[in-house]
Amino acid sequence: MSQSGPSNRVLRFGPFQVNLATRELRKHGLGVRLSGQPFCVLAILLETPGEVVSRERLRDRLWGQNVFLDHEHSLNSAIKKLRAALNDSPDNSRYIETVPRLGYRFIAPVEELAPIEQEPAAVIASAASAMRARWVAAAGAALVLASLALAYLAWRRFAGPVASPGRQSLAVLPFANLTGDVSQEYLADGLTEELISQIGRIDPQHAGVIARTSVMRYKQAQSIDQIGRELAVQYVLEGSVRREADRVRVTADLIRVKDQTHVWSRQYDRDLSSLLTLQGEIAQEIADEIRGALGNGSRPPITAPAKGPASYEAYDLYLRGRYFWNKRTAEGFRQAAVYFQEAIDRDPKYAKAYAGLADTYGLMSTWYVAPHQEYMPKAREAALRSLRLDGSLAEAHASLALVAESYDYDWQTAENEFRRAIELDPAYATAHQWYGEFLGYQGRFDEAFAESERALQLDPLSLIIGRDHAMLLYYARQYDRAIESSRTVLELDPGFLPALLGDLTGARIQLGRFEEALDLVDKYAADPNDPWRWILRAEVYAKWGKAPEAERDLARGETLLKGSSWLSSTALAAIHAILGHNDIVMERLETAYNHHSNAVLPIKVEPGFDRMRTDPRFQHLLRKLHFAP
Repeated sequence: MSQSGPSNRVLRFGPFQVNLATRELRKHGLGVRLSGQPFCVLAILLETPGEVVSRERLRDRLWGQNVFLDHEHSLNSAIKKLRAALNDSPDNSRYIETVPRLGYRFIAPVEELAPIEQEPAAVIASAASAMRARWVAAAGAALVLASLALAYLAWRRFAGPVASPGRQSLAVLPFANLTGDVSQEYLADGLTEELISQIGRIDPQHAGVIARTSVMRYKQAQSIDQIGRELAVQYVLEGSVRREADRVRVTADLIRVKDQTHVWSRQYDRDLSSLLTLQGEIAQEIADEIRGALGNGSRPPITAPAKGPASYEAYDLYLRGRYFWNKRTAEGFRQAAVYFQEAIDRDPKYAKAYAGLADTYGLMSTWYVAPHQEYMPKAREAALRSLRLDGSLAEAHASLALVAESYDYDWQTAENEFRRAIELDPAYATAHQWYGEFLGYQGRFDEAFAESERALQLDPLSLIIGRDHAMLLYYARQYDRAIESSRTVLELDPGFLPALLGDLTGARIQLGRFEEALDLVDKYAADPNDPWRWILRAEVYAKWGKAPEAERDLARGETLLKGSSWLSSTALAAIHAILGHNDIVMERLETAYNHHSNAVLPIKVEPGFDRMRTDPRFQHLLRKLHFAP
């Protein structure tokens, strides 16, 4: 990257973007607070990524010859704050490497997004010159006032996940289960999820709410300041629930992050039968408090479902179903289906229970927990039944879209339903996630990234949303960014194996970094009885040109799969394509298509099939899938 290029450029590294002109740092589109000396240090390091910048050079650029300043302490403090903003560590650096006795080096790949007008040095020099002037003038009081003003402006600028005036963001932390009974955990989790949903629907233009997956990571106590920083929110809602016989006690505290002031606190003692009404009451009061803080006097009503449950028992069963559905495991899905069906048996007109059942059958199919041809029609039936009872449920529209896409290959119906789901509930992160994936399969990457990034804003710590974002980068051939995005997911959960598939190892394979890819497989998929270990190794060797090793590991992986039809028909086809086994590839893809498998959806954009694109049979399959004219 040239030092002589314009300075009000936008640069990207990993999930971060930095605008040198406006001095803004963003992560996944969310504002990250970084100003003053730490930002200047970052700008200087970004002038010459990969090169060592000495401590003396940093000192001279930032403070000149000011003899009244403790340069060493100030520089150490600036580096520490910069690393904290980037979530970097000197012991395991991803961005800023300490070069002992010399200085620092920016080690991540840097991409320039938008060249504009000025020299990079000009921004830094201007900022540094202003700093020196303040020090020379020794205007301590003025400096304090200026710092406070800058801090206020930075807080206003980075007030929420979406940078729009007058919009605040809220995290509903997991409600504490004070029943003393672990089996009642679903009640606290259910209350958390329902409040997220209801608050998110009240006034999305002014109050954004972080989705369930991200907040559930904060079940163990953490500081409000840390939560606010990590989720980029201005308010958090803490609470607890205690159930005794047929009574429930709910406490709720709304806390402003910047000064940790308790701006609102309530305690409710109610019959269990009134819990659903209570959730709406809490949601409305919280929204009123946030709008009051913004000076917005309007009071949009809660958009409650047209038909609620006929009894608390049905609602209780629904909450249990969602609790197990959110586990995203084979056994969790099976248990969720049982509870949703029991809720329906108690109340055959309970639309949300049908929506939950549709969600469950849909994911059991696409996650290959149950036979695709059996459970996708069940998902469709449940979604349609839900919508006949209540057409306003975003979840049911999203599930219907998933069926149309993954089973019918009906792109137009799927797109209509995804858009309807997002229209009904703009804060529904899963709808944005699935719609982004849908757009990616068609190669509509600009639209796909917009939806995926919106899902990340709503649910920044979701493993599956992060992984799907990395997959989109991989499909778009943005391999370095796919690697960085996948690495971020694995930092959240090193045991999340899907982050290895296609993006972390596959991107390295496409870049020719075969030894690195093999080391990652051996590190994260070390179990010799795990078929994915051998399948991933086979993919590395195949692309590496080591056919005997690839054939060996592929055979071992297929043996461990024990003839699982969905995998033997699809997931292994790309490896056979790399090895030149075109007849096997087409046989397996055609089998998958005939079984209405969703595993054929990525074939238009999957790099592993690039060698097949001139095969007339492959082109014919693309046309059958409505991917090509």
